[in-house]
Amino acid sequence: MITAVRTASFVVLLVLTALSACSEPGPPARPKPLVRFAALPERAAAPADNPPSAAKAELGRLLFFDPILSGDQDVACATCHHPTNGWAEFRDLSIGVNGHGFGGKRAFRQPNAIPFVKRNAHTILNTAFNGMDALGRYAPERAAMFWDNRVSGLEAQALEPMLAFEEMRGERFTDAEILPEVVRRLRANATYSQLFTAAFGAEPTKDNLARAIAAFERTLITPSSRFDRYMRGDKDALSIGEIEGFEEFKRVGCGNCHNGPMFSDYKVHVLGVPEHPLLPAADGGPAGDFAFRTPSLRNLRFTAPYMHNGQFMTLMRVLEFYEDIAAGKEQNPNVSPADYDPLVSELTVRVREMRPIISFLNALNDENFDRSEPESVPSGLPVGGNIR
Repeated sequence: MITAVRTASFVVLLVLTALSACSEPGPPARPKPLVRFAALPERAAAPADNPPSAAKAELGRLLFFDPILSGDQDVACATCHHPTNGWAEFRDLSIGVNGHGFGGKRAFRQPNAIPFVKRNAHTILNTAFNGMDALGRYAPERAAMFWDNRVSGLEAQALEPMLAFEEMRGERFTDAEILPEVVRRLRANATYSQLFTAAFGAEPTKDNLARAIAAFERTLITPSSRFDRYMRGDKDALSIGEIEGFEEFKRVGCGNCHNGPMFSDYKVHVLGVPEHPLLPAADGGPAGDFAFRTPSLRNLRFTAPYMHNGQFMTLMRVLEFYEDIAAGKEQNPNVSPADYDPLVSELTVRVREMRPIISFLNALNDENFDRSEPESVPSGLPVGGNIR
């Protein structure tokens, strides 16, 4: 009798313990990303302190192609973001100061003490829409910029390359000296003084220099890809194969990060992309965690090579990389698979899905963008820098 009571009491204790364990709160579930897709807007928004105007955009266009903005007056914004290359650069890592030549043929002059720019040059096509979320909402003054989201807004982004030693500043000026020097040059140039006065009602300033370049970049949008037309109701804009590729794209998990009208969540993720052999040290990003921003998938035809350091030349190689990391394979000895973004484990891309997905990605290309260059710039320097 005593044994039976003890046995029954033990069973009750086990049940109560199990119920207690079930009632204890576990770790909070990670929220699922909002995955939606839509056409791009046909116009870009601008911050309240920089409303668009034709005078600003034309001034910004000239500044973008003029090496007067660089320390040695040999590099322009267009050196690494050229219309011929989809407003990007057909190189893995850019060569800025002390370089010569164009795109993949660009090289350093000798002697040289300037390092490579350690990141791949983003296209500026559609950067006007950076930061747009899955519902199409964005604030232009808070738009995420660069591979590490280190600044917000096109106006702030426009000045950063001028401050960077290896990009445009060079050895002659410190980062505290270069922008005052550039403004001095612009004020000393009669044409630029007139153009700034027409656009802003004032002589050149650092802030208006940034506003002019940003105003020009907001004109470089591509809202008329076949995918955009499809999403606006033209169901014949995509082929059956491309529609199947779109469904595969969503099914295998690509849309967890590549979503919204820009096909980017604008967040940073740890993927363990292989390090670039030309860099003297591993690039862990500002936080040292090897997290980099999700790039847009628009206009990929014009913007190879891919990833933050340009390590993959083809889209097939990119998808093969995702297949490998989803399987937990280590591609970067500085990044353990345990540190990969949790979304990686949800990817199920396999070889048989890759070609349909690539077929769909080609529907995001839009060739109807401005490829023109000014015949000359007010400084009289070579248009686009030393690229010829």
